[in-house]
Amino acid sequence: MSPSYLLAALPPPALAARIAAFREAHALRDAAATPHITVKARSGLAPDLGWADAARAAVAAYPPVRVQVGGPAVFRNGTALYLGVQSPDVVGLHLALLAALRPAQRFGYEGPHMTPHLSVALARRGTDLSALLASARVAFADLEAGPLAFTVHEVALLRKAGPGGVYLPAGSWPLGEDREG
Repeated sequence: MSPSYLLAALPPPALAARIAAFREAHALRDAAATPHITVKARSGLAPDLGWADAARAAVAAYPPVRVQVGGPAVFRNGTALYLGVQSPDVVGLHLALLAALRPAQRFGYEGPHMTPHLSVALARRGTDLSALLASARVAFADLEAGPLAFTVHEVALLRKAGPGGVYLPAGSWPLGEDREG
């Protein structure tokens, strides 16, 4: 069992706490335990961390990332309940990481068409995402009415010990200076 990694933007602590409370209230136990917005999925992020220097350099060369988090939705393919994210910056950082890492294989959802999102629950046996969506619409109604805007100043390295594990923070790398200032 080898670990897997991903790179992510973390939401502000208050929003992360709300998501964690929602997950706890619904007894959700899946890999999305740490609220995050994936900026680079695990493809090409080998357990030996041979990619880390190139990724860190790409992150350092990219300015802080502006994000807006909105209301909940479920992916059409039924894989996850998430909070919508509007952020050309997240897509830009994702593309910069793909260019720097050039993974031999990548997931179909990676690339310029990626859908930034903040996972709340993953589809698992016994998980009714439709019922969870109804609850999430109540719990996160304020985000539907007015998205939460914030700026991310670092990228988190998340590590999952192996199958069945959860992604947990294993470090962070600062983003570069803002291009505007």
